[in-house]
Amino acid sequence: VDSGFMRVPRFDIRSGMTRLVTRPVTKASADQRRGRAGRTAPGICYRLWTQAEQAALVPHSPPEILVTDMTALALELALWGIHRPEELQWLDSPPQTAYQEACVLLRDFGALDRRGRITPHGRRMARLPTHPRLAHMLVMAGDHALGSTACDLAALLSERDFMVGQGEGSETDLQLRLDGLAALRGAGGGHPCRSGVDRAVARRVVRSGDLLRRKLAPPPERPQPSALGRLLGWAYPDRIGQRRRTGEGRFLLSSGRGAYLPVDDPLSAFDYIVAAELDGNRRDARIFLAAAHDREVLLDQFAAQLTWQERVDWDTRHQRVVATRRCCLGRLVMQTERLEAPDPEKIQAALLTGLRRHGLECLPWNPRLRAWQDRVNFLHRVLGGGWPDVSDRCLVDTLEEWLAPFTAGMTRLRELAGIDLGKALGGRLDWRQQNTLDQLAPARLKVPSGRMIPLDYSVDPPVLAVRLQEMFGQAETPQVADGRQSVAVHLLSPAGRPVQITQDLSGFWKKGYNEVRKDLRGRYPKHYWPEDPATARATHRVRPQGP
Repeated sequence: VDSGFMRVPRFDIRSGMTRLVTRPVTKASADQRRGRAGRTAPGICYRLWTQAEQAALVPHSPPEILVTDMTALALELALWGIHRPEELQWLDSPPQTAYQEACVLLRDFGALDRRGRITPHGRRMARLPTHPRLAHMLVMAGDHALGSTACDLAALLSERDFMVGQGEGSETDLQLRLDGLAALRGAGGGHPCRSGVDRAVARRVVRSGDLLRRKLAPPPERPQPSALGRLLGWAYPDRIGQRRRTGEGRFLLSSGRGAYLPVDDPLSAFDYIVAAELDGNRRDARIFLAAAHDREVLLDQFAAQLTWQERVDWDTRHQRVVATRRCCLGRLVMQTERLEAPDPEKIQAALLTGLRRHGLECLPWNPRLRAWQDRVNFLHRVLGGGWPDVSDRCLVDTLEEWLAPFTAGMTRLRELAGIDLGKALGGRLDWRQQNTLDQLAPARLKVPSGRMIPLDYSVDPPVLAVRLQEMFGQAETPQVADGRQSVAVHLLSPAGRPVQITQDLSGFWKKGYNEVRKDLRGRYPKHYWPEDPATARATHRVRPQGP
């Protein structure tokens, strides 16, 4: 009788180990099983699934080497003296990425040296009939008088969770499971967990723990703070979690991955935990099994793995540069202190980073400097020829070139208000450009009335906004950029409103002026509106003054 299921080894990303899981049979496995009914005599095979389900079965199981964890294989090959799997012939070669990740983990455990050779610690691990993570934990636990508890924990992590009904509201603390094992060993003891218990699985865990205990013969234990956290830390150094400030139950793991617990889980209130089982969500994983840990114990346990990093960063909240020394365990910051005498170049780089985040408006701009920027950008568009792009986008991209020399000793955003911005921007032009800027893109033009009128280069083409009466007598349209660009003349009424926009002033006087004159004479009868604008005197008053 074939149930249609089989137990196959699969790498479980939640626990980081390979376990036997139940899966539907493949067609090849079903055919092999059917042959057993007639192996020694005629027989009948009963399959407990339909023809439709039979058609949906996959033909073959994938090669186990392609879907399993490589850590045990990498340790075994190192024990043989094989440093690279390419040295052997395989039916299916181990996946290179998975194999390299396994070697990195073994080096972190101290099982392999930098050249990939097995160490004495790795040989002790290889002698144990468990996953290398648990083998490392057992060896370390034996050296720290925690061997008995480690045996039960290794057995527990090698099986599926015997606390049934795991849901969002179930507790994840592994201490509850260890207490449950102790209760099962007692005569008639009850289980302290609130969830149900799969006693068959629990009994298997008890037997496995007892077998490990007999094999290792650990010495008597002595009480130690955060003992369970220490044990899990040895097995899962990449899953040490530090509670985030953003919310209760949210943790950053030492690998850099995010993880969370339900807010009603008792472990969610701890500052440090070690996660033994997670789901496959890479961005923010759900924790299913974990234990609490203590910061001081962590610092002592992983003293050799702690690194000090100097950081010079931009503090967006306080708008200033912050220089610190950080004691890190993987991606976790365990301790922070002020950095004395930080590198001036790093301070400058952090300040410019802050300026990029907040924008160039933090600099001491004024209308004159913005007008200068528009004039240079106009020449960049029209002439090219080495005229720089001084748009905000380009200025942000080149802060190190033109602004950095003026920020020496500055650490706060408000200090940038003291910069001589005109001098800093002027450095973008060479000597020739500085001397020809006013000639090629004058800030103001003299009109027939005698006044100097500003040009607006922020638009294309540049705009000369001037009262119509001030342009009497000028036949040609003003030009800039060495005659390559005619300006757009906005001829205004006495009230300052545009009555005509033209780049052909001569044509306007000949064809458009008479119609405009009729309208303006009706609205502004006291003003001067001559019949022949080409010979009339320009004025900025109501009427021309003097002879």
